Amino acid sequence: MSNLTPTSIIVPTYKEVENLPRLVERVDQVRSQYPDLAIELLIMDDDSGDGTEQLVELKQPWIRLIVRKENRGLSQAVIDGLKQAKHEFLVVMDADLSHPPEKIPEMVQHLKEGADFVMGSRYVPGASTDVDWGMFRWLNSKVATLLARPLTKIKDPMSGFFALHRTTFEQGKYALNPIGYKIGLELLIKCDCQNFQEIPIHFADRQYGESKLSFKEQLRYIQHLRRLFIYRYSFGTQMAQFAVVGTSGVFVNLFVLTILIWFNVTVELAVAVAIGVSMVTNFVLNRRFTFSYARDGSIIKQFLGFIGASSVGAVVNYAITLYMLALIPTLIPQLAAIVGILVGMFFNFAINRLFVFKDK
Repeated sequence: MSNLTPTSIIVPTYKEVENLPRLVERVDQVRSQYPDLAIELLIMDDDSGDGTEQLVELKQPWIRLIVRKENRGLSQAVIDGLKQAKHEFLVVMDADLSHPPEKIPEMVQHLKEGADFVMGSRYVPGASTDVDWGMFRWLNSKVATLLARPLTKIKDPMSGFFALHRTTFEQGKYALNPIGYKIGLELLIKCDCQNFQEIPIHFADRQYGESKLSFKEQLRYIQHLRRLFIYRYSFGTQMAQFAVVGTSGVFVNLFVLTILIWFNVTVELAVAVAIGVSMVTNFVLNRRFTFSYARDGSIIKQFLGFIGASSVGAVVNYAITLYMLALIPTLIPQLAAIVGILVGMFFNFAINRLFVFKDK
């Protein structure tokens, strides 16, 4: 019976030709020290055109280069690499050697001992980062980690250095739909990883090439988080978005009303137009964000349904407000109205979710 532990290392690259020789050298050293790992190295290159192909062609047969010309991007490169990998134990790391390959045997060992996901962490005892990492990058990482806290208890979910079983990947691969760079967080959530392990690493700053992190990628991270919150907390997240859109409608209503009155439009007409405009903006925002999965449906049918649902919500709001005032005569009208608004909004949301923007 073989004692080998076949391990695939997936490395997404784009214009990393200066870092690859050093990466290959250090991975090769790991191969020499731990021959039982039976490592294959998959370099998933996004058609860099920087000499990566020529460089890798000269290397050993345990290295595979896959040049991706379509649907490029780090997360998709990793997913494609996980699909292409031949072995049971899967490791993902960056090409710039910010992640130490020497930690791979330890990560694989944790998988063998029962963990379904192992993260190389910068924020557990024993971990460290280069002194010149910078306050801005540290703060940026901490804020991003804090935003992801409701999704996972891992201290460093932003890490791009992680390992998992093939079976873990297989059980969630059809649900994967990442945006941006944080594929580790995507896999943690979509593969339903419960038994995870964090090991301390030294996070080194890159010596060659340029970081791919940009303001655009930070915005894409917010989009990614929104998708993951919807996936994990579908009802609560949609309800919160619906409430935010409804609040924005109040400001739209007041803004339009103020402008029309300023132009000497009659109060009766100004109120009606303001209500109409706010209902349209609420519909557009809810269709675009809260119920984004239903954007392919008939916009006219959905708009009419939204108006109908809003009318039902308004009636419920009115009835509950009057009921509260009758039930508690000493209650001030404003508090009764708040209760009516909340109940009416819930009914409005429920009708929209179940009927108007029904998830197929």
